[in-house]
Amino acid sequence: MVKLVARWFLLAAALLLTAQFYPGIQVHGYGAALVAALVLGLLNTLLRPVLVVLTLPVTVVTLGLFLFVVNAMVFYSAAWLLPGLNVAGFGAALVASLLYSVCGMVIDTVLERLLDEG
Repeated sequence: MVKLVARWFLLAAALLLTAQFYPGIQVHGYGAALVAALVLGLLNTLLRPVLVVLTLPVTVVTLGLFLFVVNAMVFYSAAWLLPGLNVAGFGAALVASLLYSVCGMVIDTVLERLLDEG
């Protein structure tokens, strides 16, 4: 449970960091980032698997590169749902989802190492 809450707070911080480095997205405060991280997590859990299955033929033909588009669609959907998260367009959603995913991978790796040692 501690890992889940820590991951949620760190992903919210990662979303703010992404907004700082990439001007194509805007996050209106840490509270909005917390809600956006929660919604992104829910959409990645519920919507993304459906999109992956529906776009499987295109994903196979593009050797998996279409999964970047699926991630961008999920990110853009979260921005559409939330008033505190603004994305300039689909290209901005693509870049932001890539940056956010990299931050998420780093956070997961660090949390695994810290919580396994402690």
